[in-house]
Amino acid sequence: MEPAYSLEIPQNLGEACNRQRTALLVYDMQVGIIRQMKNGPEIVAQVKRVLEASRAAGLRVFFMRHMSLPKETAGVFQLRQAMAWQKVKTVAEVTPWFLRDSPGFQLVPDLNPLPTEVVFDKITMSAFEGTPLDIALRDCGINSFIIAGVATEIGIEPTIRHGSDLGYIPIMVTDACGAGHADAGDRALASIAFIGDAILTDVRTIQTVLGRMTNG
Repeated sequence: MEPAYSLEIPQNLGEACNRQRTALLVYDMQVGIIRQMKNGPEIVAQVKRVLEASRAAGLRVFFMRHMSLPKETAGVFQLRQAMAWQKVKTVAEVTPWFLRDSPGFQLVPDLNPLPTEVVFDKITMSAFEGTPLDIALRDCGINSFIIAGVATEIGIEPTIRHGSDLGYIPIMVTDACGAGHADAGDRALASIAFIGDAILTDVRTIQTVLGRMTNG
């Protein structure tokens, strides 16, 4: 740790991870999203490894789910975004993909939350925008979060950038974060690395770091 003004500033992954002050954020690991990804099963397996290590280390765990609004209650941006993503020209052609309680909205079965874990729903890309996540983390004294899930170019990058602006230390497990579009995912990862706010790691390394907590 780098001491400064009565503060301790983490300099590496081991120093940034702390049972009391680090949480795991599992981002949008939903049935309807994973089935669109070529390497969906592999990402599920990688996220599961991070989840199991986090649980064993005693970290608090938060799951995010993306939710579609019914067209009748969606606004201008929501409808415009849906038209762009679904490549249609009229609202009548839009099909909400992630309506609450639809099969595609649910988290994949391999990652079922425990009763002691939290699930927050959102209609935004950043996990912090319009959700209670920031309030919940601050109330627990959390100042860093490990993030894994999908998709890097759509939700992981905005969450990392937003989390940094809020004063958190994001820890991205790069091989447990999938991309729907490989090139866009690579560009997003390069941007995250360039900015330098986040600590980038991989599944094996985070397992080792969290394992020290478990055995310590």
